[in-house]
Amino acid sequence: MYAILDIETTGGQFNEEGITEIAIYKFDGHEVVDQFISLVNPEIPIQPFVVKLTGINNAMLHSAPKFFEVAKRIIEITSDCIIVAHNASFDYRILRTEFRRLGYDFEARTLCTVELAKKLIPEQPSYSLGKLVRALGIPMADRHRASGDAMATTKLFKMLLEKDLEKTIVKDFIKLEVEKGIAPKLLDLVAQMPSKTGIYYIHNESGNLIYIGKSQNIKKRVNQHFTGITTKSKKIQAEVFTITYDETGSELIALLKESEEIKINRPKYNRSQRKTNFPFAVYGEKDANGYLNLKLEKADGRKKEILSYSSLQEGKNALFKFTSKYHLCQKLTGLYQSKKECFQYKIKECDGACIGEITKEVYNARVQEFVADNSFDNKSMILMDRGRNVNERSAILIENGVYKGYAYYDLNYQITNIDILKNILIPMQNNRDVKNIIQNHIRKSKSLKILHF
Repeated sequence: MYAILDIETTGGQFNEEGITEIAIYKFDGHEVVDQFISLVNPEIPIQPFVVKLTGINNAMLHSAPKFFEVAKRIIEITSDCIIVAHNASFDYRILRTEFRRLGYDFEARTLCTVELAKKLIPEQPSYSLGKLVRALGIPMADRHRASGDAMATTKLFKMLLEKDLEKTIVKDFIKLEVEKGIAPKLLDLVAQMPSKTGIYYIHNESGNLIYIGKSQNIKKRVNQHFTGITTKSKKIQAEVFTITYDETGSELIALLKESEEIKINRPKYNRSQRKTNFPFAVYGEKDANGYLNLKLEKADGRKKEILSYSSLQEGKNALFKFTSKYHLCQKLTGLYQSKKECFQYKIKECDGACIGEITKEVYNARVQEFVADNSFDNKSMILMDRGRNVNERSAILIENGVYKGYAYYDLNYQITNIDILKNILIPMQNNRDVKNIIQNHIRKSKSLKILHF
């Protein structure tokens, strides 16, 4: 658990400040599970510039609880949590100072979202909370009030967790769990999983990833690992310490994240040695007569492919549909076999003679139309899909035919500026696998909305 907090103070000399307002959101990595928000009577005057900045004045705090009256609740909500704050050294110092005045030694591990943002979102013009969340398209209310700043920090931290592809933040959290001696049973781990689309990460006791998977129902898939009798399943069952997960909402993002993060983290029980999930591809080449032929073959990285498929039969089935849709000759797609009816021209013995009925230019234009419709080479577009909840949507950016990454955005904050989308983007590698995943999903999905720009 994380305790994400923000503190407003009276201002004044170092270590003589008093707390005027505190907000704490207990965050499990996915959602807020508890919260505490309160004004605090600091028993000393507020500096005038602070009153102007926050809008909190001495009169507002006259009947507010003093720190000793809220101290127990603060300890309860932050117990066994990592403290997260924007400029965490300040908030943590203020909190420790107040507890020290009560004779209590408050200690916790901390994470600073300023430092994390500098690492995971480099080259931002400013890392102040207000400017950073504005650049990232994160909605913010009640700036310079504890609740508004703490909620903005929570949303920022959630985005930083998403951008941490190497899972260093999560590994540190798991190490804390190990120190506490927590070793959940397999049934407990399954119970903690959501029945939603996303990625799950199986960690051993050192916090290292041993397996990454994706599913449209994470709970069901994890349960299959723990009830499986294969050698791999038994090894996972023996080594698992905890499981973390990322809901994606979008099946396409789950596929892309799985592909990327397996390559980055190389978990030992993933089948990373498998060269590709798409071993067959369609290629285009001109024959001796100048006609463009489409050929379904084993994938060859030296040749420019048009489409790829996970099996030979899947590729053949797709090409049969394309011959009908684009009026292509089966003889020139390698599909026709003797003594079978030609799919387009309804003749028993296809020798390709029907091609002579149309000009080479007309036929080749049909093939080029097929290529243009089914490839995003040199195209720039945004693929919009489901988000992780009803108030959110996801966006996948392809620029000049290159996959750039994905992002989530609030429905109240429409993506109209490509620069804002690039700021909130989780950058990803562009390679053959992700190109094929995207093309395959575009062909099959009914929920994707494509915006060309």
